[in-house]
Amino acid sequence: MLNYILRRILILIPLLLAISIVVFFMIHLIPGDPVQIMLGDKGSEEDAARIRAELGFDDPLHIQYFKFLSNLMKGDLGRSIRNRNPVISEIQNSFPATIELTILSMVFASAIGIMAGIISAIKQYSIIDNLTMIGALLGISMPVFWVGMMLMLVFGSELGWLPISGRISRVTDLNVITNFYIIDSIITQNWAALQSTLSHLVLPAVTLATIPVAMIARMTRSTTLEVLNQDYIRTARAKGLPEKTVIMKHVLKNSLIPVVTIIGLQFGSFLGGAVLTETVFARAGVGRLLINGILGRDFPVIQGAVIVIASFFVFINLFVDILYSFLDPRIHYS
Repeated sequence: MLNYILRRILILIPLLLAISIVVFFMIHLIPGDPVQIMLGDKGSEEDAARIRAELGFDDPLHIQYFKFLSNLMKGDLGRSIRNRNPVISEIQNSFPATIELTILSMVFASAIGIMAGIISAIKQYSIIDNLTMIGALLGISMPVFWVGMMLMLVFGSELGWLPISGRISRVTDLNVITNFYIIDSIITQNWAALQSTLSHLVLPAVTLATIPVAMIARMTRSTTLEVLNQDYIRTARAKGLPEKTVIMKHVLKNSLIPVVTIIGLQFGSFLGGAVLTETVFARAGVGRLLINGILGRDFPVIQGAVIVIASFFVFINLFVDILYSFLDPRIHYS
């Protein structure tokens, strides 16, 4: 197992290198000059030339990339063009908000999707099954930003049940330690801050989980139906085992491997969907940081954010592969 993990990590190195090449050259080849955006209409050509020299933009593109790669290997993602803050600090400040949103969305999507898929498979061709599949189809079809705006309109503006923007209420004080507001609230035993943080997470988390819930439900239904037709399930029922035991002990575990694969792949969609969701709900996460970087042509911020998201995604896929051996003892890595 250890040798397999080490080999996979070594394979990730050229993958991440390829990602850095694609991201770097794509954003530099897109029309638009970040220096002119910085200076606006009042900047002179001399000012623009001086700033380009300071930022290294007057070097050939391949030289700029090798400088970027050299700094990246040292853990230096550069400085933001917009505010001159270190990009690594910008990401450290914003990434906890995205992680909180992603984990809560993933938990919600996995729990609801697996439960809906199993119930739908057990009640095959019933009204519950039909409604679940119709709901899954609608969930896949609806754009994330539209779902977010509808939830904001209904539960935020009309009913006033939940807040529609930010991470925490402005009138709630919180001693920030880790920048994970849930953890900081628990550490400091600030239950008002915890309640406010969770209430601010509900609508974005539901929005982000909409499409993954539908996909997980459909995959769970498909794999559960396949397992239910296996001989060992019929044997378990013939032995007189309660239906609940058959489902929980035999059906669920044996149908989870394809579902875990989908959940792992959907984690990338959680991070990608966070870009839109955080923008819609005005959450100060890495998704919104990336959008602001794109709008301001802030090359270091864009590069840093994309590389961090991509790295997170590939390591999640590695974790999913390792998880297979725990779900199915027949799977061994050598």
